[in-house]
Amino acid sequence: MLILSACVGQEAVVQPKEVVIQHGKLVLQVTDELHTRVSSTRQGMGPFMEAAMPSEYLITENFTAQDFKLNHSSTQPIADSVGAGQQWTLKGSSKQGEASLEKIVTVRAYDSLPDMVVMQVAYINRSPEAIQVNKWVNHHYSVLPHQDTTLFWSFQGGSTSHRKDWIQALQPGFSQKNYMGMNSSDYGGGIPVTDLWRPDGGIAIGHAELLPRLVSLPVDIDKEETAASINIEFDYEEPVQLGAGDTLKTYETFVMVHEGDYYNGLQAYGALLRAKGLEFVESEEAAYESSWCAWGYMRDFTLDEILGTLPKVKELGIQWVTIDDGFQLAEGDWQVNRLKFPRGDVQMKALVDTIHSYGLKAMLWWAPLAADPHSKLLQEHPDMKLLAADGTPQDITWWDSYYMSPAYDKTIQHTEEVVNLFMKHWGFDGLKMDGQHLNAVAPDYNPEHGLAYPEESVEKLPVFFKNIYEQARSIKPNAVIQNCPCGTCMSVFNMPYMNQAVASDPLSSWQIRHKGKTYKALIGKTAYFGDHVELSDGRNDFASSFGIGAVLGTKFTWPRENPTVTEDNLLTPEREKIWKKWFDLYHEKMLSKETYLGGLYDIGWELPETHVVQKGDTLHYAFYNKHWDGTVRLKGLQDNQQYRVRDYVNGVDLGVVKGPVAELPVSFTKNLLIEVYPEN
Repeated sequence: MLILSACVGQEAVVQPKEVVIQHGKLVLQVTDELHTRVSSTRQGMGPFMEAAMPSEYLITENFTAQDFKLNHSSTQPIADSVGAGQQWTLKGSSKQGEASLEKIVTVRAYDSLPDMVVMQVAYINRSPEAIQVNKWVNHHYSVLPHQDTTLFWSFQGGSTSHRKDWIQALQPGFSQKNYMGMNSSDYGGGIPVTDLWRPDGGIAIGHAELLPRLVSLPVDIDKEETAASINIEFDYEEPVQLGAGDTLKTYETFVMVHEGDYYNGLQAYGALLRAKGLEFVESEEAAYESSWCAWGYMRDFTLDEILGTLPKVKELGIQWVTIDDGFQLAEGDWQVNRLKFPRGDVQMKALVDTIHSYGLKAMLWWAPLAADPHSKLLQEHPDMKLLAADGTPQDITWWDSYYMSPAYDKTIQHTEEVVNLFMKHWGFDGLKMDGQHLNAVAPDYNPEHGLAYPEESVEKLPVFFKNIYEQARSIKPNAVIQNCPCGTCMSVFNMPYMNQAVASDPLSSWQIRHKGKTYKALIGKTAYFGDHVELSDGRNDFASSFGIGAVLGTKFTWPRENPTVTEDNLLTPEREKIWKKWFDLYHEKMLSKETYLGGLYDIGWELPETHVVQKGDTLHYAFYNKHWDGTVRLKGLQDNQQYRVRDYVNGVDLGVVKGPVAELPVSFTKNLLIEVYPEN
């Protein structure tokens, strides 16, 4: 056995029977069949796998190539765009009847990314005849569970119409595909990472490319088993003929181990993306300001309803006003609907001016890439539609619209004209881009679009949003650009081109909280909008947004409801007292701008659920549970420092504690928000 660590300083070539690569706490054992086993040297962490297994393999028409005889191993230092580190090259050969394949596994470990290795696999056809390839698989592991009712907690980054939680507890019989392409007409894309963790730590895998890729990251647990099967796989839509002497390469992928929950895994993944050149923008100061949205009146809003609500918005100290769906003629035809704005553009500009006269900022809702079938836009430019392989338009069922191709010149030109209309002509200060269809698009087979290959539409979607972001901010340098891909796990490749993330139609307060933790892990300090409080549990759970450092927002109606709306959004005097209390508290503390300490607590295994935001020398703890009567642990305190504890929501002194970890007896229902600050 040859043990190679990431500190090797010169190239070494050997012919070992087994190679063990160690980088930080990660250990990657490679057998003489090029099977692998991942483990961690972290103290107290149990094994992830019982034995090495065929983790990287090729599925062909006639056989699965998973056993390769290791015949070469070399290592050398590297210094590339990601940074300095060490590279291992492992080669092996396999023969299946007349078919012969060479496998080359490249493993890179970077000094700046401990506990993680980046991998790419190449397969060379050494046969005289072509081999038909159907699929490749990387990082196929059978992960050992925690022996409890819950086997694992998991982060899974897929998007479907079920709008599932991004964080899920796993039991026997669980199965989720996590395909990063389109899973229905409107839903697709996401974060190409799977993270499974136990109380002693976790393992994460994902692809390390800078573009969206149509891979799957399935997670499966057999009903009769407890180990979880995870992998990254790419199914070729049409089988690939790998000719004699030809090479097939997988995408770059990674595996890492970590302590704590998925926050630490996603934080490392975000660091990898940055190192490779994917830059997340800093949030605009205005992105942290509170928001009121006219969606409480829904599509049948009237101009008088919006104007009549502005005084109450101003009185509550809220700083943004969003004009939502319903102002336009149709999706695609973004001119004003004269049934609502009889005087046309002049009246829309006057509305924006009125909003500004209150000292408020104006944001406009928009569903880019969507065009109604009978819109003037598509009547005049039917070539703008994104087409499936059978020539049919790709539906956006939510809007009863068609997709336009983000990679087509006419779509790009149309979008530029719309942004100019909204920002330059009408004078809006920000954009709320909305709809689950924004997260991903299908491959585009429209022959009029001149694409090099259908998947070019998938790859160029982030560039589409980049153009919007840059154009909007060239018109309004402080523009706030929100991307709200309703109910999806937002594509990480679209995240660099917004400066306000959003909980995007959460189904529960739990989703508000764990989506916020996810964005903060990947991006770092960013403005995260918890969406309208009316979407939270009980329609009034301000504490879930407040406690994690999210921006507060609401869609209340006042002084009366729109008669066509069935929701109860009216700001009654009783509600107004609650709304005022929370917005006043938000504007006083502005925790959304402060440091979120996501690695302190495990969101799955530790009870009660706990989040911490640090502002100066004060730690703000937020505890969540249906009902809790017991002690809570206060982590992150300075050793031997004495702290005062205060329930700042209700103005109650809870006594004094001492660091580094304190226990505090409490009793609460739903939530408890406290601040802990040093006593002089």
